Amino acid sequence: MINQEDFHDFCLSLAHTEACFPFDQNTLVFKVHGKMFALGNIENWNFINLKCDPERAIELRAANDGIFPGYHMSKKHWNSVDVGGKVAAKDIYQYIQDSYDIVFASLPKKLRDIK
Repeated sequence: MINQEDFHDFCLSLAHTEACFPFDQNTLVFKVHGKMFALGNIENWNFINLKCDPERAIELRAANDGIFPGYHMSKKHWNSVDVGGKVAAKDIYQYIQDSYDIVFASLPKKLRDIK
């Protein structure tokens, strides 16, 4: 289980991350150099959406009933992860890091090289 404050703080601890509300006043989105890697509804704090390698996404969904295809996202590239206790906090933090790493790796080299 992780709360909103811990989610917020962890995401912002990752280099070049910004928080914003591009869709509505309830959907908090985290981006690295303008590309989304995590989002969650602050009014209905049940799950967060995280980018995931497609093959790994299927494995995670099969292994844990707290992980399911991304809600309102590409089901191939995004997972929704329960934040209420079905998924261990240490695993959630790792999935956030993995999501960030996937998006960061897809950035142009000139952005990846910025310190």
